[in-house]
Amino acid sequence: MIEARHLRVLRAVAATGSFSAAGRELGCTQPAVSQQMKALEASVGTPLLIRSGREMRLTQAGEALVRHAAGIIAGLTAAEEEVAAIAGLRAGRVRLVSFPSGSSTLVPTALAALRAAHPGTRVSLEEAEPPQSVEMLREGDCDIALAFRYAGAAGGGDEWDDLVVRPLLRDRLVALVPERHRLARAGSVAIGELAREPWIAGCPRCRGQLVEVCEGAGFTPRIDFATDDYPAVVGLVGAGLGVAVLPQLAIESVRPRGARTVTLEPAVRREIVALTLPDLAQVPAVAATLDQLERAAGRKQP
Repeated sequence: MIEARHLRVLRAVAATGSFSAAGRELGCTQPAVSQQMKALEASVGTPLLIRSGREMRLTQAGEALVRHAAGIIAGLTAAEEEVAAIAGLRAGRVRLVSFPSGSSTLVPTALAALRAAHPGTRVSLEEAEPPQSVEMLREGDCDIALAFRYAGAAGGGDEWDDLVVRPLLRDRLVALVPERHRLARAGSVAIGELAREPWIAGCPRCRGQLVEVCEGAGFTPRIDFATDDYPAVVGLVGAGLGVAVLPQLAIESVRPRGARTVTLEPAVRREIVALTLPDLAQVPAVAATLDQLERAAGRKQP
């Protein structure tokens, strides 16, 4: 195997014509130059220099290696500089996947702070709900996945055991009712009080949680409409077509015209986290993005 340090010594010997002069140029001793040249010749399996008295000239193999050495060393130097820029956050790329209400609330604040602190770091954003976003992370299609899970949900304890989990916040669910609803001005509402209402359901994971919570209160919700689009949920409730339970972050991202939020009792919360792979967690740009997501979530904690 040819080492870059040996190539640098070979170029110096070729340029100066002697081990002593090469040593002075490189800041090392003549014996050290001689040892490195012997190691290089052993690596390539052929002589590279012809020594005749005080004179030294390259063999044909030596000439070929010196000719290629310039490009090799230049490429390594460029690679070292690029890696140093990434490590120093002067450059870098992060692929972020987030669920919609996270994209409209946590992500903008985090990315604005990241750009201000590290303008050379570029972040791309794609939207996907868990578990799809988590699978994208495992398959190498993103570097960070913003995801959530509901407290007490089946399988929730170990589904992310292979990942680095950065807890961000606990997002409380709230009831959403039409503004003329009998409970619109209630301080709080038990979900059982909405048992006879038509329901508007959200994303598949939220929908499953809704059914689980309702069944725990002794009824099965009659779901008239289901949509992954939170503004659509709010619009349907505002039009008087049903009631809904939404995360607080989702309410923050839309204006609930024609609808009112009511505190849901007992409290139901979802855990919002940023996920990455163990190796990616050591990448400076990924670590910096995780830090800014955590700071953005801290500003939204009650």
